[in-house]
Amino acid sequence: MSEFDFRTGKKPFYDNQKFRRGFAKSGNFTIAEEEILIRYGDTFLGLEKGELIPQSDVEKHFLLALSDESKAESKLEKTWLKYCHQTRDRKKFHTLNGKKPDIDDSIAAYEPEDDLINDLSDDDNL
Repeated sequence: MSEFDFRTGKKPFYDNQKFRRGFAKSGNFTIAEEEILIRYGDTFLGLEKGELIPQSDVEKHFLLALSDESKAESKLEKTWLKYCHQTRDRKKFHTLNGKKPDIDDSIAAYEPEDDLINDLSDDDNL
């Protein structure tokens, strides 16, 4: 499969909503991947939405790779799938605190009146 069989977009592709400063400056894409997205992104999007009909075997394979990611072979297909994951998947959040501790039964059964009774009984002992 040759990347030259894939038609370029009619206009340069930019996603100013998700990547305001450009694809490469986001830190998620290399410069080569940015060039692929700018050059072919309009065609990728049109094929994915069904607005364009695949004209070559490479474009047909691209649609196959969209339905089954394990079939992605070319740099074009892998770059578009990476773009799709960056824009459509939920962002992973990592915390430094670990997981939330379970509430102890003794704490769950705590009532503020218990402290008041204990404080009053302590005052009587003085």
